[in-house]
Amino acid sequence: MSDAETNISRKIAVYGANGHTGRLVVSELLKRGVSPIAVARSSEAISAAQFPGEVTRRCATVDDPLSLDTAFEGAAAVINCAGAFLDTANAIAGAAVRKRLHYLDVTAEQASAQKTFETFDSSAREAGVVVLPAMGFFGGFADLLATVATKGWASVDDINVMIGLDSWHPTRGTRLTGERNTARRLVVEKGALVPVQLPPAEGEGTFVQPVGHQRTLEVPLSEIILISRHLKPKAVRTFLSANAIEDIRDTSTPVPRLDETGRSPQRFVVEIVARLGQEERRVVAQGRDIYAFSAPLVCEAVGRLLRPEFNRAGAYTPGQIFDAADLLNALRSEHFTLNVLED
Repeated sequence: MSDAETNISRKIAVYGANGHTGRLVVSELLKRGVSPIAVARSSEAISAAQFPGEVTRRCATVDDPLSLDTAFEGAAAVINCAGAFLDTANAIAGAAVRKRLHYLDVTAEQASAQKTFETFDSSAREAGVVVLPAMGFFGGFADLLATVATKGWASVDDINVMIGLDSWHPTRGTRLTGERNTARRLVVEKGALVPVQLPPAEGEGTFVQPVGHQRTLEVPLSEIILISRHLKPKAVRTFLSANAIEDIRDTSTPVPRLDETGRSPQRFVVEIVARLGQEERRVVAQGRDIYAFSAPLVCEAVGRLLRPEFNRAGAYTPGQIFDAADLLNALRSEHFTLNVLED
């Protein structure tokens, strides 16, 4: 069911709307017939984004709570696309909850997602709204896929998240986040979140084409926090293809190059391998452009939060609060392919 079919006419505020992902989210909301409020730190940034006339434009900064309250006036939810989220999530989520608005972001930062859960669960319940951090390619997507992979299991022994990219042209926001995000990354061992061992573990992954065979490195991202929060596995680890990491580390790698559809040619493969005793399940998803994919993913989520029949409140992961298979199926035909395999 689309947002239009649920008669959603309320506005959605997008903080960091002038950034790469923010512009994609604004465009996706317009495509779905939802009215965006584009919010940026300055009028110059809003003007440079060149939004169409039907987009409401406002300015606000994270160090000015009153400006945030004013910018979010008339919205039903806030999508935060402004990284580093360690610097923005607390203020933006705080304003959203204060205004009784749903809050979503697309952070890959473990520390940010974890702090958002810990800080806003109680206040979101009192306000009657949902706080949903990491609702993007990194984080929410793997959480949904892992939820599908473990459906019907009373417990989970281990989950491996394998992410393969044929290339990674990072946005300016990705680079800024990498510089800011210096916290020790976490994995799940023996059912508890523990610091990942250094140096990162190396391995080999054979992904479906066009990614193919790649060397991998252990790079835990926000999906570890989400998966551990509700599936309670004894172990969770994430591996990313080393070629993508090398692209990030190369300061000469250019920003994404978009075609007429608003997407880059980058291809991704996400493989979830879940195990319970002797039973193993694999879920394999593949698609195009991790940034462009985050836009329909987070917009699909916010549309579901605003459906009249939705009545949950608190801080959640997408796998906790949504029918994971149904949400993924709503995006499959246009944005990615999905295969579920059992051994």
